[in-house]
Amino acid sequence: MSTNPSDPLVALGTLPGVPDAVDSVRKAVDRVYGHRVMRRRSNEVASEAALRGARGSAALSGADWALEEVRRRTDFGGDEEARTVGAALRLSAEAGQLLSIWRQSPMRVLARLHLVAAGDPGRPAGPAASPVAGSGAAAGAPADSVGRPRRDGEPVVEPLIEAPLPSAAEVAGRLEGLADLIVTGSSAPALVTAAVVHGELLALRPFTSYSGLVARAAERLVLIGSGLDPKAICPAEVGHAEQGRAAYVAAFEGYLSGTPEGMAAWIAHCGRAVELGVRESTAVCEALQRGAA
Repeated sequence: MSTNPSDPLVALGTLPGVPDAVDSVRKAVDRVYGHRVMRRRSNEVASEAALRGARGSAALSGADWALEEVRRRTDFGGDEEARTVGAALRLSAEAGQLLSIWRQSPMRVLARLHLVAAGDPGRPAGPAASPVAGSGAAAGAPADSVGRPRRDGEPVVEPLIEAPLPSAAEVAGRLEGLADLIVTGSSAPALVTAAVVHGELLALRPFTSYSGLVARAAERLVLIGSGLDPKAICPAEVGHAEQGRAAYVAAFEGYLSGTPEGMAAWIAHCGRAVELGVRESTAVCEALQRGAA
C-alpha cells in the first residue's frame, strides 16, 4: 500500500481515521505526563503500569486474574494460568532493559523475550523470572524450542488466535523484513509502527508458546523507545484487555486482511488501547495524590 518503498509504514499513517487516532493518543499521553504526580513519583506510576499491563496481557492469553491476585501471588508455577501470568510479569520487567538493543538487533530482543517468558534457567526464580520447569505455557516442551523461531511441525500454543499458521519459511522471511523495518527506522507515527510490530508478530506466532505475550511486549517496546511513552506509564495491554478478547480478535482480523480498511481498524484499535492505558495510569496518579495508593 505504500508509495514509498524505503518507508512502507508511512502510507499506513495516512489511512482514513489513522491521523485522528495518532493525534488522540498524543494528546492523551501529553495529559498524563503533565499530571503533577509525575513530577516526583513517576517511578511509582511506571511500576504500577507494568503490573497492570502484565495483568492485561495475561488476560488476553486466557489468564484473567484480578489485579490484587496478581499483586499478591509469589508462586506462578502451579498451573497453566499461573504460568501465563508469571510469563507476563517477567516480560513486563524485562522489556525496559532491552530498549538499547531493540533498534540494533530486534531479532535478538525477540529471542530474549521468548526465553524470559518461557523461563530462563540462567535467572533466579521469582516473579521476575523462573526456571524452565513448570514455567512455560507448554510446560514440558523441548528446551531447544525456547528462544528461537518455531520449525514446521512443532506444536504451537497460542490461546485466542486461531488464524492459519504461516510456514516456518514464511515466518523467517517476514521476521527478517520486520527486523529490517525496525533497524532502518520509519518516519511513521509511533502508534503505526507499534501496531504493525504487534500485528505482525501475532500473525506469525513465531514461537511455540507465548507469541501473543511477546507481541504485546514488543508493541510496548516500540511505544517506549519511540519517545511517545519514554517513562513507560501508558500500558496498551490494559486497553487491549479492557476492549475485550472478541474486539481484539476482530481488529486483528482486519490486520490479517491487509486491506486499507482492516489495517486502519487495527491501528485505531491499538490507539484506543493506549488511551485506555493512559486512563488507567491517570487513575493511579489520582490515587497517589490522594494518598490512596
